[in-house]
Amino acid sequence: MLSIRNATKNDLGLVLQFIRHLAVYEREPDAVIAKEADLLRDGFGPDPKYRCLIAEWDGKPAGFAFFFFNYSTWLGKPGLYLEDLFVLPEMRGHGIGKGLLQKLAQIAVTENCYGMRWQVLEWNEPALKFYDLLGAKIMDEWETMRLMEPALSKLAGGAASEQPSRGAEMPSTGAKQSGGRPE
Repeated sequence: MLSIRNATKNDLGLVLQFIRHLAVYEREPDAVIAKEADLLRDGFGPDPKYRCLIAEWDGKPAGFAFFFFNYSTWLGKPGLYLEDLFVLPEMRGHGIGKGLLQKLAQIAVTENCYGMRWQVLEWNEPALKFYDLLGAKIMDEWETMRLMEPALSKLAGGAASEQPSRGAEMPSTGAKQSGGRPE
């Protein structure tokens, strides 16, 4: 039987295991550098940056959903951003993934969110089909952007009057990560 609960500090080892399992599934087994201490600091401190749900099947850990809230400036409402969703391969086929998404949808409705967002790898056909059946839509007109080290520190330390390299112009709009267009 499926049960879904909020993760606690005592679950952080399990959460990290799920994150590593997901990295293996996504063909990036060595990409996870997060430690339990990072998850503790960022999820259970005075200003939590994320929330996490744990799914159990017959009392055994089965999967997790790791999420946080963003904000749509156009809609004037928060949104729920699903960072990670993973169900152990041996636990699939029991409705656990759908159960986690249903719980997230309930949280989004309770928190007055405009909706939910997440990313899925282009090659993950089972997930794409599953999300389509739920009514989720691919946002093909949007590209994901990410700025990491060392470019992040370079930008943070740069003068406001500096222009981007290679003659690029600064965009006047379009940096709407959390809600750039009506959902």
